[in-house]
Amino acid sequence: MKGVSTKITKTLIPSSTLTCADNSGAAMFKIINKLGKGHRHGRLAAAGLGDIVIASVIKGTPTYLKKPVRVVIIRTKSPVRRHSGMRLRFEDNAGIMIGEDNLPIGTEVKGAMAREVVERFVKVAGIASRVV
Repeated sequence: MKGVSTKITKTLIPSSTLTCADNSGAAMFKIINKLGKGHRHGRLAAAGLGDIVIASVIKGTPTYLKKPVRVVIIRTKSPVRRHSGMRLRFEDNAGIMIGEDNLPIGTEVKGAMAREVVERFVKVAGIASRVV
């Protein structure tokens, strides 16, 4: 996985909720754990923009309900500081479902997506409506 050009604050911990921003059939996720944890001993593994998490679908179609899925975080409420000094902040925490090969399951993304996610996942950028 490629690094990003921005300092991303890791603010989403297990049991945080995310809205689903694609048309895969899920509506809301609950984070179970971060993939490739990398956290301090005794501390919860936190995730931020562009991280892959394992989440459970808590609202959506019965095919995905209560099943663990892989999710990429594309928006966070917490501000992200870019090297230019600009701070980027969204109105919700959102993610999209991806498969084992890091390809998106849905065919379109509702709402904006951070540029930091596009740097890591080029295929996800293909279905984005707006990149901020």
